[in-house]
Amino acid sequence: MTVEHKNPFFEPYDTPHATAPFDRIRFEDFEPAMREGMQREDEEIQCIANNPEPPTFENTIEALDQTGEMLGRVTTVFFNLLSAETTDDLDALAQRMSPLLSEHENNIMLNEALFARVKAVHDTLPDGLTPEQRMLLEKTYEGFRRAGALLDEAGKARLRTLTAELSQLSLQFSQNNLKENQNFYLHLTDEAQLSGLPESQREQAAQEAKEKGLDGWVITLDAPSYAPFMMYANSRELRRRLYMAYNTKCTHDDAFNNFDIVNRLVNLRRELAQLLGYPTYADYALKRRMAGETGNVYRLLDDLIDAYKPAAEADVEAVAAKARQMEEPGFEIQPWDFAYYAHKLKLERYDFDAEMLRPYFELSRVKQGVFGLAERLYGITFRRNPDIPVYHPDVVAYDVFDADGSFLAVFYADFHPRPGKQGGAWMTSYKEQWTEPDGTDSRPQVSVVMNLTKPTPTKPALLTPDEVETFLHEFGHALHGMFARTRYRSLSGTNVYWDFVELPSQFMENYFTERDFLRTFAVHYETGEPLPDELIDRIVASRNFNAAYACMRQVSFGLLDMAYYTLDQPFTSDVAAFERAAWRRAQLLPQVEGTCMTVQFGHIMSGGYAAGYYSYKWAEVLDADAFSLFKERGIFDRTTAQSFRQNVLSRGGTEPPMDLYVRFRGRRPTIEALLRRNGITR
Repeated sequence: MTVEHKNPFFEPYDTPHATAPFDRIRFEDFEPAMREGMQREDEEIQCIANNPEPPTFENTIEALDQTGEMLGRVTTVFFNLLSAETTDDLDALAQRMSPLLSEHENNIMLNEALFARVKAVHDTLPDGLTPEQRMLLEKTYEGFRRAGALLDEAGKARLRTLTAELSQLSLQFSQNNLKENQNFYLHLTDEAQLSGLPESQREQAAQEAKEKGLDGWVITLDAPSYAPFMMYANSRELRRRLYMAYNTKCTHDDAFNNFDIVNRLVNLRRELAQLLGYPTYADYALKRRMAGETGNVYRLLDDLIDAYKPAAEADVEAVAAKARQMEEPGFEIQPWDFAYYAHKLKLERYDFDAEMLRPYFELSRVKQGVFGLAERLYGITFRRNPDIPVYHPDVVAYDVFDADGSFLAVFYADFHPRPGKQGGAWMTSYKEQWTEPDGTDSRPQVSVVMNLTKPTPTKPALLTPDEVETFLHEFGHALHGMFARTRYRSLSGTNVYWDFVELPSQFMENYFTERDFLRTFAVHYETGEPLPDELIDRIVASRNFNAAYACMRQVSFGLLDMAYYTLDQPFTSDVAAFERAAWRRAQLLPQVEGTCMTVQFGHIMSGGYAAGYYSYKWAEVLDADAFSLFKERGIFDRTTAQSFRQNVLSRGGTEPPMDLYVRFRGRRPTIEALLRRNGITR
C-alpha cells in the first residue's frame, strides 16, 4: 500500500530541534509550499494593515517582524540548496519563482495601509522603547522607505519592474558562473605534465579523473584543484591554459556569457537608487553601512594604497626577480606565473612550503582545533547528532551546548566540493535566533559550506594553511549566528551592517599564526607527532610574505565595485575596458587581453556586496584592532572573550555597530594595529 506523501513545509517540522527534514523534502514540494507561504503571509499582512485598533509598536512593528514563518522556512531551504546542492530542476524553478517572490515582497513593502501604520508608529516614537526596539522600528521604517513606500503610483510601478528584473538577472548571473565552472576541466594523460605537483595533488587529480570516468588526471577550476596547480605546476603553458580558463569564465559567445547581464545589473541598481532619490547606488547602499558615505570608503581605499602600494610593488619586483633568476634576464612575469615564482621565493626565504603542513592539518584534527578554540574562549561544546537530517552525505550536523550545558544551536558543516555546489565558502542560516512572546529563547541553526581538499582512497582530507584559515573565517561567522541572543529575528546574528559582518570572521583568522593555538591540534596524521616548533617558527616568520600585494588585490576589487556603483549616468561602456580603468591604481601585474573578472564577480553582481566589497578591508581594520586587545591580555583570555561575545557576537543588529565595538574595545578603532600586524611602516 502506497503511503501518501505529505509536503513537510506545510506544518512545523517534527525533527530534532525542528530542523529541516531533508530526508522527506522532494523537489515537487517547493513550489506549492512557496505559493502557500506567500498566501499565508498575505493574510498575516492584511490582518496588520486592516487592524481597527490604533497602530502601536506591538500590533504593527512587532507583529510585522513575526510574519512569513512558513515562506521563510521553505525559501531558506530552497535558496541554500540552490548554492550547496543544486540541480537543473532547482535552477529552472528558481528562474520561475524568483519574480513571483520579488512581486510578493513588493506587495508588502508597497502596501499603503500597512506603511501608514508603520509611519504612524515611527513618527510618534512611543515612550519606553528599548534600544533594540528603537532599532527594529527604525529598520522597519527605513526598509519601507528604501523599498519605495513614499513613491507615487508611477514610481511604485517602475520599482516593481526593476526589482523583479534584478532578482531574475542576479540568479542567472550566478547560475551561468556555476555552469562555466563545471563545464571546464584540464584532462592530462602524460605524467610529465604533472611535473612539480606534490603527491597530494597528483592523487587528487587522479581521483577527479576517476570520478569523471577518465584515465589519467583531471584539474578543475575548483579552488582545491586550481590554486595548487597554479602554485606548483612546472609547465608554464598548462598554467596559462588553466589561468585563461578561469579568468575568461562567462566571457564566451554562448549561453553563459554575462557581459549583457553585468551591464543590465549595474543600470538597474543605478536606476533603482535614483528612483528613490539617491544620486548613485553606492549612496543608497551606504546609508545602511558603517561607512555612511562614498567619501569614507574612498578615504579607506586611498589610505591603504598610500600605506601598502610601495611595499606591494616591492613584493612583485622580488617575485619577478626570482623568475628572472630562474629563467632568463629578460623574462617577463605574467599573472599565471605569479603564484609559481612567489612560492619559489617563499621557499628560498623561509624554507617554507604549504605542502609541508598538509600532513599536520588533517581535517578531523583541524575541526577539533577550531571547536576546541571556541570551547577555550567561550566554554561551548559540539556533539554530533546523527538524528538531524542532512541534505548530502558529506554534511555533518552537531548540537552545540553552552558553558552551562544548555542547548545553544544546531551547526551544519559541509566541507568538500562536488557537482552542483557553488565555489568558495560561506556561512548561512536555516533558522535565526529570536525570543518568543512568552520569553522562550528560540535558538538558531547555522551552516558553514566550504570547498576544502577532499579525502582520497589512500589519504584523509589534508588541508593547506589557506584552507585552515578559510575554516576559521567561516566559523567566525557561525559563532556570530550561534551566539545570537536578541528579541527579534530580523536583528539577530549576522543581520548587521555589511561592513560589520566580517569582523567576527576575520577576527578568528588571527589565531592561525598563533603557536599556542596550533599546538592544540596540529599533529602528523600518520605518526601523531606534533607540528615541529621550527615549522611553527616558519609559519610565523612568513605570515607577512606578500601581505602588501594581497592587500592591493583586495583594494583593486573594492575600487572596481565602487566604480560601477558610483555611476550616476547609464552604464554603456565595454565591461572589460571599464574594469581595467577602474582598478588601475591598485594593479600590479599585467592585464591579460580577453580576461575579465567582473562577469564572474558574484559578490558584487549577484551577492550582497554591491557597493560593499570594501567591507573586507573595513572589517580588517576592526579585526586587527580587536585582536590587539587579546594580544595584550592573552589570546585565550576568557574575560576578554566573554566581553567580545556579550558586546559584539550576541548583539546582532540591535544597536549601531560602532557603539557595540566601542563598548568592547573602550575606544574607536584605528588602522595602526593592522599596519603593525602586516609589518607596514609609514
